[in-house]
Amino acid sequence: MNADIIRAGFLTTVQDLGRAGFRQFGVPVGGALDPHALDVANLLVGNDKAAAGLEITFGGLHLRFSEDRIATWCGGEFEVRIDSIAIPVGHPFLAGAGEQLVVDRPQTGCRAWLAISGGVDVPIVLGSRSTDLRGNFGGLDGRPLHDGDELPLGQNSERAMILLERLRNERIAGWKPPHDWSSPAQREPVLRFVVGADQDRFNASTLQRFTNETFIVSPDSDRMGVRFDAPELKPTRAGDLISEAVAPGTVQVPPSGKPILLLGDCQTIGGYPKIAHLITVDLPIAAQLRAGDQVHFREVSLADAHRLWLERECHLAQFRQGLDTHFA
Repeated sequence: MNADIIRAGFLTTVQDLGRAGFRQFGVPVGGALDPHALDVANLLVGNDKAAAGLEITFGGLHLRFSEDRIATWCGGEFEVRIDSIAIPVGHPFLAGAGEQLVVDRPQTGCRAWLAISGGVDVPIVLGSRSTDLRGNFGGLDGRPLHDGDELPLGQNSERAMILLERLRNERIAGWKPPHDWSSPAQREPVLRFVVGADQDRFNASTLQRFTNETFIVSPDSDRMGVRFDAPELKPTRAGDLISEAVAPGTVQVPPSGKPILLLGDCQTIGGYPKIAHLITVDLPIAAQLRAGDQVHFREVSLADAHRLWLERECHLAQFRQGLDTHFA
C-alpha cells in the first residue's frame, strides 16, 4: 500500500501535528505549519488527528495511488486535479487505484496540506512522523520527497471505507469545511498580535510604525521563519538579552532591524528582542506568506486572543460531530 511520487515538486515533506514534549532538549515542535488545516483535512478523510500527511510548498507534486483512497487538501489557491478532474479545496474526493494526483503552482499563498485516508505510514521518531529538515530525521529518511519515491500508506479506516463507497459515483463530496479553514491565504493579510515581552525596548515611534506601516516579505524565508525586508525596526535600548524561550508566532528583531516572524521549525530559544507574538488563529495566514507579499500587523488584547482560539476550538468540535453523518 503506497503512493508513487512521480514528481516531488519544489518542497514536499511528510508532516503531522508536530513533535511535542522535546523543546527542553532543543528539538523544535515542527509539524505542519498550519496544524489546523491538516487536522481538518484528516477529519475529512476519516483519519485520526495524529495521522501524517503531506505539506506541499509551491506545488509541482505528481503522485499515483496504488489502491483506492479518500483524499482532500487545504491551503493556498492551488490548482489540483485527479487525472483530468479538478478538485476544489476542502472537498473529500475518491482517488482511484492508478490515478494521478497533480498539484500545480499556487496563485495565492504557497503551501497546501494533503491528507490521504490511512495516513502516511513512516516511522515515528520522538513521538511524531514529521520531517525535521535541519535535524535530518523523521518523515521519509529525514528529507524532502524525491522523484521516484514510494510513500508508504496505512490502512483505510472504517470511516474512510464508508465514505469511499459513497463516493464511487459522485467522486467529489459536495460538502466542505468553512472557507477560512480550508483556504486561509489572503492577498492583503493582516496579522493580529499581542504585545511582546521586550516591547519596552522600542520607543513609541517604532511601535507605531510596527502597526501603521506595510511590511514586505523577504525571499530569505523558510519553515523556520518569515523575514521582512522593510521597514526596519531598531530597539532604543541597546545590549544583549539572555536567550530565553521562543515559539511559533514570536516576532523577533535582530540587529539588522528586519523583523523575523518565527514559524513551526523555529529554534527553541532566542536572544533577539521580542516585539510581538502572533495570535494562534492567525498562524495559518502566516504559513501562506511568500516573497513580495505585503503584510500589516494589528494589536489585540490577550483576552481577545484567548476568545478567538476558544471559538475556533468550539466550532471545530461541532464540525467534528457534524461529520459523523457522512461516515455513518
